[in-house]
Amino acid sequence: MLLSDRVVPVGGGTQGVGAAVARAAAREGATVTVTGRRPEPGPALAAEIGREYVAADVPDVDSARASGRAVGGVTRDVTKGEVRRWTAYVDRHGRRGAPGTTVDIISSSEVGGRPYLAPYVAATARLAGLTRNAAHAHRFDRIRINGLDVGWTDTEGEDATQRVFHAADDGRRERAAKALPMGKLAQVDEIADLVVLLLSARSGVVTGSVIDWDQNVPGGLD
Repeated sequence: MLLSDRVVPVGGGTQGVGAAVARAAAREGATVTVTGRRPEPGPALAAEIGREYVAADVPDVDSARASGRAVGGVTRDVTKGEVRRWTAYVDRHGRRGAPGTTVDIISSSEVGGRPYLAPYVAATARLAGLTRNAAHAHRFDRIRINGLDVGWTDTEGEDATQRVFHAADDGRRERAAKALPMGKLAQVDEIADLVVLLLSARSGVVTGSVIDWDQNVPGGLD
């Protein structure tokens, strides 16, 4: 019960890594709110884990801020054209100095990425920088902010991307896994376990860290 005293809103929590984090946080005793823009899986997941679902479409700034207020005083501090993300910026109507922690799911692509992913790489690199900057800005508020640079992960969204843009077939997962150092794609449950650790007091005072969650080493050359 690592999170028995925590309120945990999970942005993008309706599928993939977000859904796994919601399940893991609930299992560890957190009061979880699942947020996301997909109305079909959201309420079903919330019902499965016995928690609440709040609809939120992050590009819609008013929707994002409303969902933040609905889950207890933490809001998305976003404006159009900025990186769309959950931050640990404290709502002006909330309590500065109240301890808390945020974990941003970023991407290992932020350190360079594939040639055809330039816009995505730029966005994720901005998010990594924003994670460190927000951690620095809020350290004396006792708000810890960390991130995970996640590598190639087995999710519903990744499967759809591979099928639509790369003509992948039903054997894609197995072939991809065999080509990776550990013989498998990253698994959402494994990522969720680390997120829970970073959200909990077990991670101590660590803040401003962007952790490589990948089986390839940045800068390593064969």
